[in-house]
Amino acid sequence: MTQLDTRPKTDWLALGAITITVLAWASAFVAIRGVGTSFGAGPLALGRLLIGTAALGMILLLGRKWVRPNKTQWLQIVSVGVFWFAIYNVALNAAEQRVDAGTTSMLIQIGPILVALFAGLLLGEGFPKWLVIGAAVAFSGAVLVGVVTAVTSSDTTRTDADFLGIALCLVSAATYAIGVLSQKPVLRTIPGLQVTWMACAIGALCTLPFFPALIDDLGTASAGATGGLLYLGLVPTALAFSTWAYALKRMDAGRLGVTTYAIPPITILLGWVLLGEVPHVLAVLGGAICLVGVGLSRRR
Repeated sequence: MTQLDTRPKTDWLALGAITITVLAWASAFVAIRGVGTSFGAGPLALGRLLIGTAALGMILLLGRKWVRPNKTQWLQIVSVGVFWFAIYNVALNAAEQRVDAGTTSMLIQIGPILVALFAGLLLGEGFPKWLVIGAAVAFSGAVLVGVVTAVTSSDTTRTDADFLGIALCLVSAATYAIGVLSQKPVLRTIPGLQVTWMACAIGALCTLPFFPALIDDLGTASAGATGGLLYLGLVPTALAFSTWAYALKRMDAGRLGVTTYAIPPITILLGWVLLGEVPHVLAVLGGAICLVGVGLSRRR
């Protein structure tokens, strides 16, 4: 008698989508670091969001179905736009003016733990033992990165990181967590492309005060820096956030969060090859401890 295969089937489209997201977001840390000398933190965020909004808007005009959000969904989408697209981008850009791309990408990975902690506080999901242990381990890793940063900040052969840069990385991780928590329930009934476009447009509106500075920066930026800005808007923003929403709608948020562990090593490799950045070995160790903490927090 033939037995039925009850194992869950692999969603190859979702797997492909998250692969694109991981590669694009890893490259974004390096691109931000590369063009950060030509654009301020705010203008860079606005330019990236304007390009992403325009690209996603053109796709939506091709006949994608529009779903009208209700009041609760509007609040959730606004939260994604304000926290994940506006505040996150400005804080991340400012952080990468002080911290190398690899270290930044490792500190951002504290975000999944913050997602779980916020879910325990706001959604009543509680605080499992391994979540608390993982949070403590990840925090110790962040402290190590901060201490190493303070001790080696004068070593110009490596990075120019400082405590403000570390703090901005943690702000980025926190706003990322708020964005994920706000985005997940909306994707149950509203297409991911629509949610991404709306959030991107809201983020652009929030950063619109930086428009005069963006015009000034564009006037002095090199062709390479302008091309980097265009890349950030089209690939890590328009494409990667859309593929992330696609995967998030089809995968458990916790399992999906684990895939972002691949971002730091890819970023460190790209930063070394393209920018010549070599994070301090103890900073890498601290980032690795952060990732171990995130992994422990996932244990059942």
